[in-house]
Amino acid sequence: MDFPKDLKYHKEHTWVKVEGNRALIGITDHAQEELGDIVYVELPERGSDSEQDESFGTVESAKAISELFAPISGRVVDINEDLADQPELINDDPYDSGWLVEIEMSDPSELDSLLTADTYKKYIEEEKG
Repeated sequence: MDFPKDLKYHKEHTWVKVEGNRALIGITDHAQEELGDIVYVELPERGSDSEQDESFGTVESAKAISELFAPISGRVVDINEDLADQPELINDDPYDSGWLVEIEMSDPSELDSLLTADTYKKYIEEEKG
C-alpha cells in the first residue's frame, strides 16, 4: 500500500492534498483495495458545502456501497467529472487521476486533526488487529 508523505489522512480513509486555501480530496490506496473494483461514484455538486466528518458522497464497488466522509470543511469548487465514465480511475490511481473533489477550505486549522502518512499507516495496522 502506498501512503504519500505529502498528504494528510482522515480516519475514514480519505486523503487531503493542500494547495493554498484549496484541497484535493480522494480515498486512500488502502480504501480502494478494501472496496475492490469501483463501479460508481456519487459526488456532491459544485458550490455545495461539506463539513468535516460528514458524508459528502458515496462510492460503490462490486462488494459494497460506502459513504465518503469529508476530511475537512469547505465549499466544493470542482469535482472529478472523469469518474462518471471511469470510476476505475480510483482503483488505478487513487492519489492522482482518481481524486474526488476539490474544496475551498473554510477552516484550515482542521488540517491539524488529520493524520500524517506514518500515523495513518499505524492506524490501518491497528484497525486490522
